[in-house]
Amino acid sequence: MNELECRQVVEQVTAYLERALTPAEEQAFVDHLADCDGCDRYLDQIRRTAQALEALPADALTAESRAALLETFRTRPS
Repeated sequence: MNELECRQVVEQVTAYLERALTPAEEQAFVDHLADCDGCDRYLDQIRRTAQALEALPADALTAESRAALLETFRTRPS
């Protein structure tokens, strides 16, 4: 069995939420969550953050702020 490390779960969380993992990757992800309270809480936080952001009006964030936020996510240290 190919067990995931917490770091890998963090790297794959977006793909998991977007249903972009292969069936084997998704199973490994779910198996890890079943045994790791920290990653389970992390996934819940990401879900709640995404839901809160979806509730914002489209024009709530300026184009400049949006670009800066996306750049921060792209260049964050791994």
